[in-house]
Amino acid sequence: MTEIEAPKVVKKKLFSPIWLLPIVALVLGAWLGIKSIRESGVEVRIHFPSATGIDVGKTLVRYQGLTVGKVVDISIDDALKGVYVDLIMDYRSTPFLRDETKFWLVMPKASITGVEGLDALFSGNYIAIQPGDGEYRSDFIAEDQAPPVAPGSDGLMIELTSDSLGSLDVGSQIFYRQIPVGKIVSYRLVNDDSILFNAYIQKQYAHLVKQNSTFWNVSGLTLDASLSGLKVKTESLAAILAGGVTFSSDPNAQKATTNHKFTIYEDADAALGGASFSLLADNADAIQTGASIVFRGIEIGRINQTHLLDKGVRFDATIDTKYADLLSGTAQFWAEGADISLAGIKHASRLVTGSVINFTPGVGEPKSEYTLLNTAPENRVKPLLLTLSTEDNPGIKPGAEVRFKQLPIGTVTGVRFKPDFSGIEYQIAIWSEYSPLITSGSYFIPESALAIEASLDGVSVSTRDLDTLTKGAISLIKSKSTQQLPSGTSLSLFASMQQAQETIEQREMLTITLSSPDGANLAPKSPIYYKKMQIGKVLSLDWNVSNENFAIVLGIDKAFRNLIKENTVFWRNDAMTIDASLSGVKVDVAPLEGALKGSVSLGLLKEGETGDQQHLYGSQSLALARAQPIELTFPASSKVAAHAPIRYMGHQIGEVEQVKLNADLSALNIDAYLYGEYANVFTRKDSQYYLVDAQISLSGITAAETLLTGPYVAAIPGSSAQTITQFAGTIEAPIHLDDDALSITLVDSNLGSIKVGTPIIFRGIKIGDVRDYRLTGDGVEVLIMAQIDAKYKHLVNQSSQFWDLSGIKVDVGLFSGAQIEAGSLENILAGGIGVVTEQISSTNNQINADKRFILHQKIDQQWLEWAPAQQSNN
Repeated sequence: MTEIEAPKVVKKKLFSPIWLLPIVALVLGAWLGIKSIRESGVEVRIHFPSATGIDVGKTLVRYQGLTVGKVVDISIDDALKGVYVDLIMDYRSTPFLRDETKFWLVMPKASITGVEGLDALFSGNYIAIQPGDGEYRSDFIAEDQAPPVAPGSDGLMIELTSDSLGSLDVGSQIFYRQIPVGKIVSYRLVNDDSILFNAYIQKQYAHLVKQNSTFWNVSGLTLDASLSGLKVKTESLAAILAGGVTFSSDPNAQKATTNHKFTIYEDADAALGGASFSLLADNADAIQTGASIVFRGIEIGRINQTHLLDKGVRFDATIDTKYADLLSGTAQFWAEGADISLAGIKHASRLVTGSVINFTPGVGEPKSEYTLLNTAPENRVKPLLLTLSTEDNPGIKPGAEVRFKQLPIGTVTGVRFKPDFSGIEYQIAIWSEYSPLITSGSYFIPESALAIEASLDGVSVSTRDLDTLTKGAISLIKSKSTQQLPSGTSLSLFASMQQAQETIEQREMLTITLSSPDGANLAPKSPIYYKKMQIGKVLSLDWNVSNENFAIVLGIDKAFRNLIKENTVFWRNDAMTIDASLSGVKVDVAPLEGALKGSVSLGLLKEGETGDQQHLYGSQSLALARAQPIELTFPASSKVAAHAPIRYMGHQIGEVEQVKLNADLSALNIDAYLYGEYANVFTRKDSQYYLVDAQISLSGITAAETLLTGPYVAAIPGSSAQTITQFAGTIEAPIHLDDDALSITLVDSNLGSIKVGTPIIFRGIKIGDVRDYRLTGDGVEVLIMAQIDAKYKHLVNQSSQFWDLSGIKVDVGLFSGAQIEAGSLENILAGGIGVVTEQISSTNNQINADKRFILHQKIDQQWLEWAPAQQSNN
């Protein structure tokens, strides 16, 4: 029977994990829905006068260049007075939608003042937004134009009022010292009698506007036409076309605040005002409203109004602000017209324009009323008369102005030659009130009508007035001294400020004159260094004909005068010095200015040593060695070069600096130096100099080192008490005669191989040598001068015989055969003279000064048998 299993009961779970999937999907869908609703944008409606320039789906809403929305619909309003533009704004722009938020349409707009909305020219029209404060709202009315200050701008808004609009308009610039610092952004009519301008000042210039600042109109052109010429004044081209306003401020006043109100004056004279006062006169003959008040030919004020009084006339006058300080309690005014005389008409323009009011300042506090004189007062102080001297005429004519800081202080009264015709003298008159400016150390420079300064930073061009162009002008450069100068004083008129400064600087310098044989490649203004710091400059360099040297004048700055001592020396600098040795290569480069112009260095010897402050050494080593310059003259055929050493017994005692041919090409002139410790001995009058060069012969090579180093100059010290610095040198060593030696003269018909230095041999030992040779007057014989050493002179007397030992002698006979005679190898190669003596030396056979010996060609065999026992005197 089949067994039936009992069923298993499984308990059902309350929650299956499969349900998690729809729950997650539901949550995700809800989040996406909420996010979509939140980021779907904010609907905003703006009312515009028209839809011109606005397209659905194309026109965007921007804030500082960032797109924050776009146009989605356009509809006509119910009153048919405009259109509604519906926008979808980015949800993040919700905080910007407030009561005071402003919208306006930006389109490209070109005007005289510039181009606005330039970005819309490329990207299309757009709606700009400026966030504001207040409660949230979604409907707005568009602005007719952009707000005065663009979003994100930071500056100062001020209000300007004027009676009329004139040439001003939106965009007209505001200037400060001709620099644009702001602009007018809007204007409107106030109370039907004035114009209110809203102006914006840029942030970086906002501090220039003070609470007491004064504004005036500079629009268009200002013309001042008279017989003296036509004057045209304008601020800038922009001010001519679009109008403009400028202002001045007191730097010590408080800064202006936002929306501070100012008045725009008609012109600078009305704005800046001046010192006002009245003039009383008997009548108004030749004086009319607008007449000029002049001082030293410059207009400083004017007559504003004329009033009739019971006892005369009153003129209301004003002196310009910048001249107001001239007005004082004792100031005097008088009428002055054209001056007609036989010499001509002075101030002819006044025949048409009328008389002017002339003025002279005084002292004390100014008054409110003055008496107008009919003629010039007689008590005017006489001017300060000066004479200015200059080498060249800068083109200044009588009547030219003398100025200080571009203000006239006097005139040129005359021009003439100096008494010796070496230059020009100007007579000038400085007006009395300016005489305190002329103090000790003051000087003058001419002004140029056109001055151009070019540098790496750019080109600067400055011009002066027409009077400077036609007559010239002179400027005073005042010194710091307070010592005033009297009339009749002579001062300098320098060609330029630079020349003046250089001249004054040179006056304070310590001058030193050095000599140099070649000018050391220097030029005026070459720098002078001490430890590579400039302490002065070369003032001049002139050729001195008398000693054929350059005279170099050095100027040492005042601060470094204490460097000039007994142990001071100077030397020239090379642009680059290279010192190469086994330890390395050392390169010393001079400063750039010194490398280009040449330079001089100052050095100090050890304390107690005395330097030469009259000579410019060729190098630092020569200067520090206290070398003394000398001049040597050698034949033109001499082979010697610059920097060749001067030696004594193989030791260097100096060196050659420069070698050059003289004017007739017959000799070499050598500038050389002797080192300080040797100079006293080798500058004695009887010192000798000769050239040492390698000599190659069969007997060998003499001075072989000169094959590598080149010839050098050898020196022989002198014994004279007198010293000189100029010596005549020889190509060969001079003959040195020993006072204790025995001098003899040998005679031969031919010199043969005999030369200076040929030895004299006695029994194979050298006892003397040949010192010189020459032909006799008739040219028949050769005289050979020789010396026998002092210790051997007792071996030679009148019985001595001399023969030539030089070379090899061959005697060939027909029956006797060949006989060959030869001395030593040295005699064969270098030559020699043999000597034998027959008798014992005594007082009877001593050699006289004129004794001559025949130099035999060969020895007599019987001479070899002579062997007297000579007694030495030593």
